This record gives sequence, C-alpha cells and structure tokens, in this order.
Amino acid sequence: MTMLKTNQYLLAIVALAGLNHLAIAQDNAEDLAKKLANPIASLTSVPFQFNYDENMGSDDTGDRVLLNFQPVIPVSLSDDWNLISRTIIPVITQDNVLGDGSSQSGLGDTIQSAFFSPKALTASGWTWGIGPVFLLPTGTDDLLGTDQWGAGPTAVALKQSGPWTYGVLANHVWSETGDRVNQQAINSSFMQPFWSYTTKEAVTYTLNTESTYNWASDSDEWAVPINMMVAKVLKVGEQMLSVRGGARYWAESTDSGPEGWGLRMEFVLLYPK
Repeated sequence: MTMLKTNQYLLAIVALAGLNHLAIAQDNAEDLAKKLANPIASLTSVPFQFNYDENMGSDDTGDRVLLNFQPVIPVSLSDDWNLISRTIIPVITQDNVLGDGSSQSGLGDTIQSAFFSPKALTASGWTWGIGPVFLLPTGTDDLLGTDQWGAGPTAVALKQSGPWTYGVLANHVWSETGDRVNQQAINSSFMQPFWSYTTKEAVTYTLNTESTYNWASDSDEWAVPINMMVAKVLKVGEQMLSVRGGARYWAESTDSGPEGWGLRMEFVLLYPK
C-alpha cells in the first residue's frame, strides 16, 4: 500500500468519525429539544426568560420588563417515580404602570411547584404529574408583590408523538388576606395549554397561552397572553443550551394590564444526565 493510499484511508476514517460524532451530537440535541418541550422531563435546566410588555396602566402609557429565573430540577425518588421542582423567581422593572410617572424595580413573588410524576407512560402514551404549588411573598416592593403566602394544587398532562408535544399545565392558588389594610385574598387559576413541533435539527416551534383568571375580582378578570416561539438547541464548548425568541399577543387583559403585542426571549442552560 502506497503512502498516498494510506493517507487517503486515514482521511476517510477521520471524516467518517467526524460525521458520526456530528450525527450523535445532532441526535442528542434533538432529544434534548424534545425533553425541553416537556415541563416534567428528567432534565435539569436553568432558564432565563425575558419578557417585554407595554400599553399598561389606566392611560395605556406604562411598560414592564420581566426577567424570570426558572430552574427546573428533577429528582429520582424510586424506580417508578420522579419529583420535579419548578421555580419561578421574577425580577421586574416597570414604568408609569400607575399612570403617575413612577417607576418600580425589584423582585416579585416566587412561585414554587413540585410535581410527582411516574416514570412510565400511560397505556395511551401520556405523561402526567401532580403536586402542590406555593406562592412565596418575596416581592421587594408593595407594587411588585402581594405580601401574602399562598398554596394550592398543580398538575400537568402531556403526550409526545414523533415531533409533536402537546398538553396542558394548570394550578390554582388560594391565600389568606395579607398584612395590608383591606387587602384582597388571592383566589387565582392558571392554565397553560401548549403545542410544539421539534425538527431533526433541534429547532422547536411552540404555541401556548398562559391564562390567568382572578376569581376574587369583582369584574372576574382574565389575562390571556398568546406566545409564539422558535427555539434552537445547540452546543457552545461543552455546554448544551437552548436559545428561544418570539412574540406574544394579549388576547385578553386586566384593566391595567398589558395590551397588544409584546416580546419574549429565553436563554436556557441544559444539564443532561
């Protein structure tokens, strides 16, 4: 065998190994993208979610920037059950929401959920989880938090079929009246139906709503943003991550809530096992 042929064989082996590595990496990225579409997947992730909304307040001149820090930590309880911890810690900056030119900035109230979820799918291929949700009064400003402790049930059910993921996540939170005079107790329902499609290139298209209904309000207020997102899982150095962006439209809002269009961007650190 000549030196030239030897070099050609070596180059071919290196090329095949490289293609195989890329294929494995792409398969892993697609699998991670599908897991990320599942709120109770066995995947540790650290999302940073940026939201911008406007046309707020009584005169529609206010705006708000909301950064949600949302770590998701799964814990294996046994051969049959997982516990998935989902935390939402909001950092809020808002201007003229009260219509008086004032601004507020700081932490909002924290939402802590815990889902007990079986590792096995149901006979029809569904995944589900159920557990408690807690409202923690971590707001650093009276206008950013409620000063109330709250609790209630939360549940999620979803199915993944090929590239499709669809399901719904819901919770309900009650509270006792807080420290403020004449403060209204919390009695609020949250529902998030979601649909997503993940390609072989680990690109995920998502449509969801995050509807909230305030049962304690005299006007029975709905808040219904519709989110349309595109995400991509990729690898930077040794770190797997997801970047996502898109638009949101407020189909229904409270009297002083956002109106029209808003923006959402998300950066997620992924830690697969």
